[in-house]
Amino acid sequence: MSPNEWLAIGMIVAFFVFLLMGIPVGISIAATAFFFGYIGFGPMLFNLLPSRIYGVVTNYTFMAIPLFVFMGVMLEKSKLAEELIDVIGHLFGGISGGMGVAIILVGVLLGAATGIVGATIVTLGLLTLPTLLRRGYPKTLATGMICASGTLGQIIPPSLVLILLAEILGESVGTMFAAAMVPGLTLAAVYIIAILVIAKLYPDLMPPIPAEERAEMGRSQLIRKVITVVGPPVGLVFAVLGSIIGGIAAPTEAASMGALGALVIVACSGRLTLTLLKEVAKATLVISAMVFFILISAQVFGLAFRGLGGEHLVARMFDWVPGGELGAMLFMLLLMFVLGFFLEWIEISYIALPLFLPFFVQMGVDMVWLGILVGLVLQTSFLTPPFGWSLFFLKGVAPKEVSTLDIYKGALPFIGLQFLAVALVFIFPSIATWLPNAIGW
Repeated sequence: MSPNEWLAIGMIVAFFVFLLMGIPVGISIAATAFFFGYIGFGPMLFNLLPSRIYGVVTNYTFMAIPLFVFMGVMLEKSKLAEELIDVIGHLFGGISGGMGVAIILVGVLLGAATGIVGATIVTLGLLTLPTLLRRGYPKTLATGMICASGTLGQIIPPSLVLILLAEILGESVGTMFAAAMVPGLTLAAVYIIAILVIAKLYPDLMPPIPAEERAEMGRSQLIRKVITVVGPPVGLVFAVLGSIIGGIAAPTEAASMGALGALVIVACSGRLTLTLLKEVAKATLVISAMVFFILISAQVFGLAFRGLGGEHLVARMFDWVPGGELGAMLFMLLLMFVLGFFLEWIEISYIALPLFLPFFVQMGVDMVWLGILVGLVLQTSFLTPPFGWSLFFLKGVAPKEVSTLDIYKGALPFIGLQFLAVALVFIFPSIATWLPNAIGW
């Protein structure tokens, strides 16, 4: 190997060392890239950097990120999710496993409305876990359902993961949203079927809500609440996603309407206050600034890695992997699954994926199919012990009697279902590509 290729390896190792030392991700990415790039090429290499940063900050598609974040944070901080859980819980509470089904459906709605995994899991954990335990659900099963439901926001549009993957893979955001729709809903359906099968085999594990408790909310009141509480968020999600997938609006335009729609829904519910607006604006600023700082830092890393010959190094590494194109893809997905234990999805998407991408472009792999597989694998890593982020989010709000081991055990069956979904999309690519092709993308 050439000296510069050794520097490329050293840059990746130093990046991981910095992360383990607790240095923020954006600083770790930029510092290692500047240091090793300067050693290899001097300041000349970074003459290209201003134009690459300009390309990020002026990217029209990226304007959708703060708008979707605002929509999600507004719905989350206004506590509308609390009513949503209560209404859907009563709607399905009369059957064994009904609360579990309700949690998955709420996860789908919150994932589509907010796209923020941490917020969804914390909300579900605080509001439903004590109730599930009180009603006799095993701790492992209750925590597993909450973690699995919360991570659906990683793959169900309008996910920030899909927006960034679209940019990296050179596909339109609408295409990625359309491609993720069927796999995401299929995964939710697999969860629901598994819960209902367990409830049928072991009804004592997931008892229905007692009739007296359901009677407190009469049928007419329940119908009214379904219309007033569930209807607006569902309508907002369908309007935003439908306008993008149907080609009526660009992602950024749809995101702006989503942000405005969330504001109107909260105002109509009587929850909109100046304090709430300040909290939402601050949270949106912090989340968006973090995302963009990492995006800009990733430009430095990518420039240095390619300048040092890292792409050729990765291409030679794939030559060692048996099985050709499919073997190389399995190797990459496995590596990303492991990286998901330690890194956030943004770093994996903007650091790890671009390292492997030229090889798959050369092999003629369908980028839409590849992107959905990557999204599903990252979602799976969020659930996997011992470092799955979803497990940590839930542990932070779980009652004292729920141990970390309970949460780990509860996640395992749902990890198996996640792998089933990955396998289905891997074996049958049309699950991801059918809808974009049907639309004509």
